[in-house]
Amino acid sequence: MPEMIRVCSEKELPREGQVCEMAGGNLCVTRVGGEISVLGGVCPHSDGPLGQGMVENGAVVCPYHGWAFDVKTGAATHDSSEKVRIYEWVVKDGEFLVKP
Repeated sequence: MPEMIRVCSEKELPREGQVCEMAGGNLCVTRVGGEISVLGGVCPHSDGPLGQGMVENGAVVCPYHGWAFDVKTGAATHDSSEKVRIYEWVVKDGEFLVKP
C-alpha cells in the first residue's frame, strides 16, 4: 500500500450530504450517495474554503462565489477545465487515511 496519512477516525467522517474541512483546511471531505470523496480544500477561483461549503446535486459548492465541483472528478460544473484535486483514501482499522 502506498504511504497514507491519517486524517481522522472513521467515526469523524461526514454524514450523507455533509461537507467538512479537514487537515487544516487542505482537504474537503464529503459523503454523497453513501460514498466518501476527498477533494482539495481550496477553490481555485478565489481560495475559498470548500470544506465550509455545501453539497448540491453531487457537487461541493464553494461558500465564497458559488463555484461547484463534482465530488467524483473534481471538475467545476461550469467549466470542466477548472478542477480541484481528488485524493485516494482508505479506512483501515477504524482510521481514515489519505494518500498525499
